[in-house]
Amino acid sequence: MHKISSLRSLLQSKKFIKFTSNKNQEAKLMKLRISITILSLFFYLSAKAQSENADIKCDTSKFKFRLVSEIGFASVLAHHVQFGQNGTYFDYVKDGGQDVLFPITRFSIEMDVNKRNTFILLYQPLRIESQSFLRTDVVFNDITFPALTGINCLYNFPFYRLSYLRELMPDNPRYKFAIGGTLQIRNATISFESTDGSRFTTNGGTGLVPALKIRGKTQLNNCFYAEIEADGIYAPVSYLNGSDNEIVGAILDASLRMGAQINETSRLFLNLRYLGGGATGTDTGDVWPGDGYVKNWLNFLTVSTGFVYQF
Repeated sequence: MHKISSLRSLLQSKKFIKFTSNKNQEAKLMKLRISITILSLFFYLSAKAQSENADIKCDTSKFKFRLVSEIGFASVLAHHVQFGQNGTYFDYVKDGGQDVLFPITRFSIEMDVNKRNTFILLYQPLRIESQSFLRTDVVFNDITFPALTGINCLYNFPFYRLSYLRELMPDNPRYKFAIGGTLQIRNATISFESTDGSRFTTNGGTGLVPALKIRGKTQLNNCFYAEIEADGIYAPVSYLNGSDNEIVGAILDASLRMGAQINETSRLFLNLRYLGGGATGTDTGDVWPGDGYVKNWLNFLTVSTGFVYQF
């Protein structure tokens, strides 16, 4: 009984109440410290993750990709070819059936690096097949195609083009202008065949052609824009690719474009393009068939509509 009374007195004493109260307060403070530490760690990790994501976004935003496609028609303004010194300077428009319109397509992918650098990979199919009834004798590579006979003409001149542009006005919101260079791979096949199959001749070859390139753009308003672009050069082929051929060549691919921004990633445009060029000279390599002399100049006008998708 004495022990029970002593215990009761202890429980009722102020020292015991103060002792237990201090214990409870320390436990609450410990829980509060743990909660604050956990919350601090959570906010730190969240902030760090957001910072890393921002860094990744900043890195990836240095690169922008665009897909560009065109479809339309080509009108042959003038086109002549001659194979052999004694050959006919053949007029495709007048005598070769190229006095009509031909379908045309064009594809490219572009990559922007930061605000100043643009790399472009382009593929331009250019295959024109025509038929004609000859009014006079024509000669290609010393082979005569007689008058009053039919002839099939193939002009297949697709090209691949790798270009680089350096933007000169990267911070101007309305005007853009860039200069650079182009390396074009030509892949030519030019053939003539009589419709009865009795006569046939062909010339072909591949080669590298460097050129200069410019591009300019004007933002007319929030929706519409105008753009010009040109690739071109005129020089002896031996200077361009280091060959021994005394051939003078030229290319000019110039376009005027009017476009509209459909949304943040897509644009539509209407394009007017002049595509011209050619070469004159004698090939000193394997010249069969014929004597190696070639004279080929063309002037095309194309009208196309196109689509740009940026991602």
